[in-house]
Amino acid sequence: MEKLKRSRTCGELNSAHLGQTVVLAGWVHRHRDLGGLIFVDLRDREGMTQVVFNPDYDAEPLEQAKSLRSEFVIAVRGVVQSRPDNMKNPDLATGEIEVAVNALEILNTAEVLPFVIDEAHTASEVLRLEYRYLDLRRPTVLEAFKLRHRVTNTIRNYMNDHGFMDVETPMLTRSTPEGARDYVVPSRTQRGRFYALPQSPQLFKQLLMVAGFEKYFQIVKCFRDEDLRADRQPEFTQLDIEMSFVEEEDVIALMEGLLCKLWREVLDQEIPVPFPRLTYLEAMDRFGTDRPDLRFGMELVDISSHCAQCGFQVFADAVGSGGVVKAINASGCGTFSRKQIDELTDLVKQSGAAGLAWAKPKSPEEWQSPIAKFLTPGERSAIHQALELKENDLALFVSGRSDIVNDSLGRLRIHLGRKLELADPSVFRFTWVTHFPLVEFDEEENRYAAVHHPFTAPLDEDLTYLESEPGKVRSRAYDVVLNGNEIGGGSIRNHRMDIQTRVFQALSIDGGEAEEKFGFLLKALTLGAPPHGGIALGLDRLSMLMAGKPSIRDVIAFPKTTTGMCPLTGAPASIDERQLKELGITPFSR
Repeated sequence: MEKLKRSRTCGELNSAHLGQTVVLAGWVHRHRDLGGLIFVDLRDREGMTQVVFNPDYDAEPLEQAKSLRSEFVIAVRGVVQSRPDNMKNPDLATGEIEVAVNALEILNTAEVLPFVIDEAHTASEVLRLEYRYLDLRRPTVLEAFKLRHRVTNTIRNYMNDHGFMDVETPMLTRSTPEGARDYVVPSRTQRGRFYALPQSPQLFKQLLMVAGFEKYFQIVKCFRDEDLRADRQPEFTQLDIEMSFVEEEDVIALMEGLLCKLWREVLDQEIPVPFPRLTYLEAMDRFGTDRPDLRFGMELVDISSHCAQCGFQVFADAVGSGGVVKAINASGCGTFSRKQIDELTDLVKQSGAAGLAWAKPKSPEEWQSPIAKFLTPGERSAIHQALELKENDLALFVSGRSDIVNDSLGRLRIHLGRKLELADPSVFRFTWVTHFPLVEFDEEENRYAAVHHPFTAPLDEDLTYLESEPGKVRSRAYDVVLNGNEIGGGSIRNHRMDIQTRVFQALSIDGGEAEEKFGFLLKALTLGAPPHGGIALGLDRLSMLMAGKPSIRDVIAFPKTTTGMCPLTGAPASIDERQLKELGITPFSR
């Protein structure tokens, strides 16, 4: 039998091709045997085309087609013809035509699949990941990867147009644990020594600036050995960028231009610039999080001044001890039952709050609330006005230490936003969050730790606090946030050795430790390092949001489970004793 070589894809034929002889190849998506006629929906990466086997065209292919089953791989030759009017499908790109087959080649058969391709969503995620190559055949899954391809292609074009060089940095480097745990790789040739897989190309991209490359980018794989969630994987991809002779405004302008281009070219949407900006303190004060979702209101309102002298002792004591009282207005939630409010109370307790107070106002003078009797009419009226309460609203109050209050109300705000469907999924709201703290105190380590990483520059006006009150120092860091998700973060770096040394001292990293871990970078800072800064965008999370998917696993071809396992390959797996011996590692006994 002659070999059929594909001449067209299954997504491109239409009425303009009527009468043409074509060869299509792909998978049998659906197979309908109507006795004298057999219809097959043939699928490839580009789409679907209906092909028909009819004895009036050729009897031999019809006989062959009787053996076809779902997911057989076939090639067909035939003539493009118009479908009967009652069989045209306006929802399909090729819905006006069909191919009348005069030759069929069965390229491969398929056993019964572990799940039906069209109905894979009914299978467990573990099963779908075990047979991920089958799951990826689903057109809805494939579309997410087509989108991701357009994203990376647009990024490369944009970076090239702006004068950036694509430079690869090492995958095997040394362990410099600051933050998440490293994945370590034992060396066979240097027994007892280990490489680490990079959590980020941070040090290398700074060295490229010292080298004079000036504008670097890379779409790079990174690794972090940390507990996993829906939006985390042990290996992930980021767009990594570094620039010389820049300040914050230069990096922000570059990224806003890139994101606008992505939304325009990939989603055919215009997004307004410049993006709004919030300082870290403002974001925490208004939204209780440094990654606020701006698609809906329900902001946190500080009512401490109205509660300092109130008769409700819990509120008064919180303010008196240096804490705060804050509230949100859950508009229209005055119908919530006591059980529903108790569920909200449990939620804020998970963030460390002592409890949740509530009020259902009918007017400034009349509240249905356990705390109403402890507040004077003037205090209730002031709170009513501050929260802009209306009848059928629900006021929710948390008091205590400001960080706990912000975190618990921030989580409550997000929970209610989802429950009440306040955030339009078709809307994209960006914001920049700036001026993060440079350091935060680690209670377990009993020392300060870097909020971002130890190479972030402090604000010049806060340098005076670096030795005396490190917790007051703000950094030159910036995050870009989309719909409540941090999609990227970066900073201006320490390019001067004296400032970097002072930052290390604030982090209790002495000279010996700094030299051991970062000596190569510190030496470079003394040999003509230019001012520089950069940013990294999480490509998986960005693609997830653009594709409207709930998890980054939906835009990663072969993801791990939430336990870090790969059901497809069985990784991580044991290795034999011979390999362990070569590496100088003692076999692990269970």
